[in-house]
Amino acid sequence: MKTALYQVHLNQSAKIVSFAGYEMPIQYELGMLKEHEWVRSGNVGIFDVSHMGQFMLKGNSAQEFLSYITPTDFSLSKPMQAKYTVLTNKKGGIIDDLIITKINENEFFIVLNAGCKEKDKSWINNNLYPNLNFYELSDRSLIAVQGQKAVEVLSNLVLGVNLIDLPYMYMSFATLKNGNQIIISRTGYTGEDGFEISISNQDAINFWQELSANQFVMPIGLGARDSLRLEMGYPLYGHDLNENTSPIEAGLSWVISKTNNSFFGSEIVLQQKTQGINKKRMGVKLLDRGIAREGAIIKKDGIVIGELTSGGFSPTIKTSIGQGYFSANCNIGDNVVAIVREKEIPAIITSPTFVEAKTKAIKKQ
Repeated sequence: MKTALYQVHLNQSAKIVSFAGYEMPIQYELGMLKEHEWVRSGNVGIFDVSHMGQFMLKGNSAQEFLSYITPTDFSLSKPMQAKYTVLTNKKGGIIDDLIITKINENEFFIVLNAGCKEKDKSWINNNLYPNLNFYELSDRSLIAVQGQKAVEVLSNLVLGVNLIDLPYMYMSFATLKNGNQIIISRTGYTGEDGFEISISNQDAINFWQELSANQFVMPIGLGARDSLRLEMGYPLYGHDLNENTSPIEAGLSWVISKTNNSFFGSEIVLQQKTQGINKKRMGVKLLDRGIAREGAIIKKDGIVIGELTSGGFSPTIKTSIGQGYFSANCNIGDNVVAIVREKEIPAIITSPTFVEAKTKAIKKQ
């Protein structure tokens, strides 16, 4: 499959790879390292994330249903507030992580991961309450605009909303210069200030090209998108999260509302919350040269304590970093070794977050 922007990526000299069933740009002429640094250094990167699933859920019991299939109590959400949460199975494992935005108590905008789209869609439809309408916005693209100049770059292209005052994790309807409607959310997966724009396929190409013409904007591929999210400690589904991992083990207990105790797998998850777990997601930083990647074994005092589920070089802190699952008795600051090509490299257990977030943290009154 191809997104509406596929030919534009080719025109911009993108290197294309297959990802989640789509032909997607992994990098452009700059290369992954420079693309990563471009976004981190105060400029703006634009990302085609149209392979992700965009859905609407409508109906009188929409709010109750979402609080049943996720641990989040959406009655606590404010209108137009976006929430990061997880779909759980009957064992408390994570089917997917996703962003759900409450338009009102009967209408929600849902963004699903590309690789899980069909699985998620089936799960939701199989458990859907009567009289709810769940459908895909299949004629829309999704463009992430990430970086500290994002407001400045978008100010002349997006009308009908004050971008400066749109809080982090909130959404607004807006229009393009041609009058066509878009959905803009102050969200992203880079740790920088930025927005994600749901836009019709027919408008996406011109919008992307207008953005690309700005001196502060560069197109960024999936390679740098991955290294940016890795520095932030954000988990990647299918690697750092899966159906055998609970939100507690994943360090995502904050998505569980205190007022929600009747979601899928709640008995197991809430028991873990009170009684503890055997493994937990943490970070690892190498203290010597070498790159530890997914699958690298981590040892402490000669004993295997876990392995990396994501790993790579951090262009910002100039060393190899990763995240994975380790024995619950491990602590931040523990000295360990990472096994890389049968060689033991000194490392240290850390928080999964290696770079401070620069997201726009305005509180909605």
